[in-house]
Amino acid sequence: MRALVVNCTLKPSPQTSNTEALADTVVTALRGHGAEVDVVRAVDLNIKPGVENDMGEGDDWPDVREKVLSSQILVIASPTWLGHPSSVAQRVLERLDAMISETDDEGRPVAFNRVAGVVVTGNEDGAHHVISEISGALGDIGFTVPGQAWTYWHLGPGPGPDYLDDDRGHDWAASTGRAMASNLVHAARALGAMPVPAPPS
Repeated sequence: MRALVVNCTLKPSPQTSNTEALADTVVTALRGHGAEVDVVRAVDLNIKPGVENDMGEGDDWPDVREKVLSSQILVIASPTWLGHPSSVAQRVLERLDAMISETDDEGRPVAFNRVAGVVVTGNEDGAHHVISEISGALGDIGFTVPGQAWTYWHLGPGPGPDYLDDDRGHDWAASTGRAMASNLVHAARALGAMPVPAPPS
């Protein structure tokens, strides 16, 4: 089983990413269930704006898309900015949008029978809103989002420290992340054993 984690931090490498730090707890848990995990930091790539699979010369999205299609699990990890997913996360979702119109040899949308989850960090409230926005978009595209397939770390309203600057809440976020990984793996196995068929015409 393969999993892809797309880190949608606004910080390019080699800057420290709080979102990556929390996502790493999910990566470790997924690997503990036997999954092979690849991690992409989207901001390091030239992912052009648009809603097509390939936006032309220099576009790095086609390589990311191939990783999505070779995985049974997709995790979108995003910080919260202004109460919303990051602009990088929004761009990733817009590029995934092209998959809505694609079908496999059996007429199923190519995102069918793949599961997805969400990781969110921030120093102000709004995690559930960000989770809802990303989960809703992934469901529209065709991914299956199992129950409790998310984890987050937020300290509440107003400005405050970052995930890596404050240990409060880490145990809960890590425990939730382990549950998330288990739910994703078991849902992916269930779909592998009994795939969702093509929608009725």
